[in-house]
Amino acid sequence: MLVDGMALLFRAYFATAVTGQFMINSKGIPTNGVYGFVKHFLTAISKFKPTHVAVCWDMGSKTFRTEMYDGYKANRPEAPVELIPQFDLVKEVVEAFNVPNIGLEGYEADDCIGTIAKQASEKAHVKILTGDQDILQLIDDQISVVLLQKGYGNYLVHTKDTFYESKGIRPKQMIDLKAFMGDTSDNYPGVKGIGEKTALKLLQQFGHIEGVLANLDQLTKAQRTKIEQDLEMLHLSRQLAEIKCDVPVECTMEEAAWLINRDKVMDKFTEIEFRGLHSFLDIKEYA
Repeated sequence: MLVDGMALLFRAYFATAVTGQFMINSKGIPTNGVYGFVKHFLTAISKFKPTHVAVCWDMGSKTFRTEMYDGYKANRPEAPVELIPQFDLVKEVVEAFNVPNIGLEGYEADDCIGTIAKQASEKAHVKILTGDQDILQLIDDQISVVLLQKGYGNYLVHTKDTFYESKGIRPKQMIDLKAFMGDTSDNYPGVKGIGEKTALKLLQQFGHIEGVLANLDQLTKAQRTKIEQDLEMLHLSRQLAEIKCDVPVECTMEEAAWLINRDKVMDKFTEIEFRGLHSFLDIKEYA
């Protein structure tokens, strides 16, 4: 199981921050995001029982995508002040589980996830735990995506078959779908005036961007005009949307073996003053 660390941490943080429940410990450090992260993390492990686990992280806001396009994620606000100390703390907790923390400057967690998922899928079935639909493009015969739903322990699991039933396209076509429709959360526009419905129809009919461009004469005049006007942004958006699966990171199966030392974890919980999580540790696979 590859875990999208930021997705879990941010979800957990904002679920409690909205009511001001920052769980500040005696050292003055807020711990609400890390506490919720651990609950999400252990609940998923209990449910899916992976034999190997690794967590991937973003390593700052500057990446090769921000170099390609100034506006990429430029609409994102600064991290809340109560969350900032939790970025390092959550990695300490993951390390206490003997689970690798993986991240690489210049790349996003998605790129690390994609690279390691492709490597590991040659030997095992890989589940990716995230709340981010972008990762659906990585689905193949050996890779499935577990999307967090509201609350704890609620998941939507996508395989190649369920994805096709849901969207009517293959997972890899998600890249071209986002190229056409853009992504408001990542702040790139795609082709102005083409939304998901039209983009899906075009991809179902022509397969990919190149197929659409080769058949512009079959499109409506309005569609053709929109695409021709935004051709450069269409190609750029595709580059921004595609998760790189060849970044220089690796994680061996041996490093990721799920063998936790309960005492080590409990010592960490005591240090940061976590209470009420011991029941989540009643998982059989201990070192």
